[in-house]
Amino acid sequence: MLLTHAKLETSLTLRHGEQILLTLLIPLALLVGLSLLDILPTPDLGPVSKVDWITPRIFALAVMSSAFTGQAISLGFDRRYGVLKRLSATALPRWLLVAGRMVAALVVVLLQVIVLGVIAAVLGWSPSAAGLAEAVLLLVLGTLSFGALGVLLGGSLRAEAVLALANIVWFVLLLAGGILLAPATLPSGAAAIIELLPSGALAEGLREALVNGVLAGEPVAVLAGWGVLAGAVATRTTRLT
Repeated sequence: MLLTHAKLETSLTLRHGEQILLTLLIPLALLVGLSLLDILPTPDLGPVSKVDWITPRIFALAVMSSAFTGQAISLGFDRRYGVLKRLSATALPRWLLVAGRMVAALVVVLLQVIVLGVIAAVLGWSPSAAGLAEAVLLLVLGTLSFGALGVLLGGSLRAEAVLALANIVWFVLLLAGGILLAPATLPSGAAAIIELLPSGALAEGLREALVNGVLAGEPVAVLAGWGVLAGAVATRTTRLT
């Protein structure tokens, strides 16, 4: 039942043009543009190439786009049109409705990382082999954490409010949440706050893993904390209609 539901959710996501734009085309355009052009302020990279520094951050953006923004909007409109109410009348338990969406989000993130990774490799990306397993852990944890936040938002507000708020949050976290602007380029106070956000924690954690080959404990703790907190609140606030 879980695999069937996850397959259906994945298929619906991949057939949705706006979702593809959000989850793949925008991250792909940013990957190519930021790797080739000198647009954003970056810390002293030393021997690290620009594409090696940019790619982990684009992976974090891809996770946020699919697991949070796409998930929240999809859930909000499924509630509006009575999809969840109808599914709840079947043999699917409520926990499986959410679990199927999470598995689908993991599949979409996997496809995103493969496509983005291939393009990054063409641009010269050479990740640290020692940090690949750690990066996979962070991607899974980031997907689950952002997914819980997406369920929290999409399961509690009206569809129109979810659409507006999810996109606003996406833009804010993209520009000021530690993805495009690294905490090292900001004042120390702002940097400390950004590193406590799920976007900043995931971006910095992936950078440490894929550039330096190490797993930082703080990003893991931050992502786990956001995921547990959002999941606990979502179980109390999510409504089927």
